[in-house]
Amino acid sequence: MSIRIGVDVGGTNTDAVAFDGKKLLALIKTPTTADVISGVTLAIGQIVNQAKLDVSSVSAVMVGTTHFTNAIVEAKHLLPTAIVRLCGRSTRALPPMRDWPPFLRDIIGGEIFLLNGGHEFDGRLIEKLDLDEIDQTIKRIGELQLQTVAISSVFSPVNACHEKEVSERFSVLLPNVAVSISSEIGRIGLLERENATILNACLRGIADKMIAALNNSIRDLGIEASLFISQNDGTLMSAEYTNRYPIATFASGPTNSMRGAAFLSGQTDCAVIDIGGTTSDIGILRAGFPREASSAVNVGGVRTNFRMPDVHSIGVGGGSIIRTDSGLSVGPDSVGFRIRTEALVFGGSTLTATDLAVAAGRADVGDRSLVAHLDQGMVRDALELIRQKIGTALDAMMTTPEPIPVVLVGGGHIICGDDIPNTSATIRPNNLEVANAVGAAIAQVGSQVDRIVPITPDNRNQAIEQIRHETIARCISAGAIPQSVSIIEIEEVPLAYLPSNSIRIRMRAVGDLDFVK
Repeated sequence: MSIRIGVDVGGTNTDAVAFDGKKLLALIKTPTTADVISGVTLAIGQIVNQAKLDVSSVSAVMVGTTHFTNAIVEAKHLLPTAIVRLCGRSTRALPPMRDWPPFLRDIIGGEIFLLNGGHEFDGRLIEKLDLDEIDQTIKRIGELQLQTVAISSVFSPVNACHEKEVSERFSVLLPNVAVSISSEIGRIGLLERENATILNACLRGIADKMIAALNNSIRDLGIEASLFISQNDGTLMSAEYTNRYPIATFASGPTNSMRGAAFLSGQTDCAVIDIGGTTSDIGILRAGFPREASSAVNVGGVRTNFRMPDVHSIGVGGGSIIRTDSGLSVGPDSVGFRIRTEALVFGGSTLTATDLAVAAGRADVGDRSLVAHLDQGMVRDALELIRQKIGTALDAMMTTPEPIPVVLVGGGHIICGDDIPNTSATIRPNNLEVANAVGAAIAQVGSQVDRIVPITPDNRNQAIEQIRHETIARCISAGAIPQSVSIIEIEEVPLAYLPSNSIRIRMRAVGDLDFVK
């Protein structure tokens, strides 16, 4: 056997599954712990015991976690970061971090260096790099004892040579400093790309500690398998790759659920509604992978433009609190992980959406007699309000008027009926309550490159081929078997507003896991 163990850490529960090929061997739910790692260790240990696994047969452990997103939102354990912008005489009127929340900007430290360098939108040089200036900056960063640096260059998606050259000088002069460069993280748009790079840089310390802790925990269980972390495009990356790009884990929970929904239902083009204890996350699958957001994304009050799934979340879940004192309302507040002590069906005193589902006969959890006193008219009205909220949120995600199938997953699916507006079918696959962990377990390795390139009739194919090689190389670096990597999406957008013939090329690749990494 070649066993995969998938784990997904949610706000309420940590779910785990074990797969032998496409055969599900075991599944469990355990409460999420404050330190994340002990909860993951407990979940993996229970899966090993439940499936009676020989730990030597486990070939890979895949983990999806909100740890990095929470660190930004809560502003905890972030590293002070040096910010180097290669801009020459341009962009100085808008210095880095100008629009950040003050408390988060203070934690990062405000050590900003605006240096010569950068390119115009058509690839022309703004100013040459000043190597003496760069070396003095590196020396100063060393004196400040900063452990991480974020490097951005004007229009580096067009020409990244300045970022790479400065990064190489850091590796020689300050080899212990972790370097993040914007051309590998964000897209066109200097401030948003720079913001994403700074966020990635300040998370490098957390990444090192978390990966080391996860590796230690699975080794303590006797598992010598490779560790992989979920990315936010529905694919995986190696532990080493996660150390370099922790920002790629943002919003990986909903994408795990969407990939799991595709696997469990057999649907590849549909909507997925993941209903948890607190929120419902709605996304769209295209060819089995989550649709990406096309606009800038706000993370912890910081505007960014790196790759993120297009997910719409609303405050409706199994633990949503129902109020009737001043009109009927559902959420957005929730009892969350306390549902098994506070919901009426579990002997608590708080009316929740789960209580409504049990009272209406949609589910058989807890003690139904504890909700027998509820007014059936109120129950119907509240469930109809939930249906309308979910239907409105789904409608906001639709790009065509035609109804599409919907796959329901998550432990809170019981609060939603099958008559969701604008749908052609409502599908509830087997094991839907652990779709997030399934998505982590069955995922492939992925990569993406987004570039603007000037073209002529003679060099178009050469430009595309160069980006293809870069995309494949990134996928291999992330942990894929070289021979298995394939390009799954190529998008070309002519940029008519540029004076030169330029196109924006976005390319995605996936490959099978290299368990040896």
